[in-house]
Amino acid sequence: MAQLVARLDGIEEVAGSSPARSTNMLIDTHAHINFNAYKKNGDEVIKRALQNDVFLINVGSQYATSQRAVEYAKKYPEGVFAAVGLHPIHTKGKKIKEEINAWRNEREAEEFDYEAYKKLAQEPKVVAIGEMGLDYYHLDKGQEEEQKILQKENFLKQLKLAQELNKPVIVHCREAHNDLIEILKNYKLAGVLHSFSGRWSQAQEYLEMGFYLGFNGIITFSRDYDRVVAEAPLERLLVETDCPYLTPVPHRGKRNEPSYVKFVAQKIAELRGINFEEVAGVTTRNARELFRI
Repeated sequence: MAQLVARLDGIEEVAGSSPARSTNMLIDTHAHINFNAYKKNGDEVIKRALQNDVFLINVGSQYATSQRAVEYAKKYPEGVFAAVGLHPIHTKGKKIKEEINAWRNEREAEEFDYEAYKKLAQEPKVVAIGEMGLDYYHLDKGQEEEQKILQKENFLKQLKLAQELNKPVIVHCREAHNDLIEILKNYKLAGVLHSFSGRWSQAQEYLEMGFYLGFNGIITFSRDYDRVVAEAPLERLLVETDCPYLTPVPHRGKRNEPSYVKFVAQKIAELRGINFEEVAGVTTRNARELFRI
């Protein structure tokens, strides 16, 4: 039977076949198909990614979404992995300010349960601990210092778990790079600064500590990180979507998905003056090495 080939928003979908992995395959190192944005069609989105040679890591932000990430990973024999962790904004109960986060319903305050996460993290397809870190953007007025302390306490527990299980870390940081760098200097851990948002000088510090830098759709519509993308070693860059958020141009304004990670790779190639195939090959190798995929 002839294959049916369809074009969906610039993404090729092949029905009735499982194509061989191409030399242009990519790994979306930070996806959230485990979030409620995909409650109705998460498997459809994952299958579209796999059909287009995109592997993905679903990243947890609380225990519930971490557990869901593991469940997704178990369903697929190839190409779908999980990370488990507690996002710093979920260490307090106030609703998230960003309207787009209505897609994420698990908003209750949570304290990191070391033993529960440890058990979950030992599932075979869990490749990292995270996302974890510090987020000073969402602090409540009048409670800043208290909430910073709480975030740091939960962050340190997760770093300890990563050390115990010898797993890399996926680190979130927003408006807290100085504090984060001081903490990470005390650990010898492999990992990635997901959705990197710092200055070139801060990028250099993370690189010196051995971290990778993750970039997503932001670089397709913001010029703030052009220098970091262009000058950091390609061998230390990862591509991601952070879907359903941060949808890249040309699909900005729509729900993001792993298949769109190719637009991030294309932008990296443009900023570095190299071809897409080189970016795809090197970033995929980087992801395989860091997450032992």
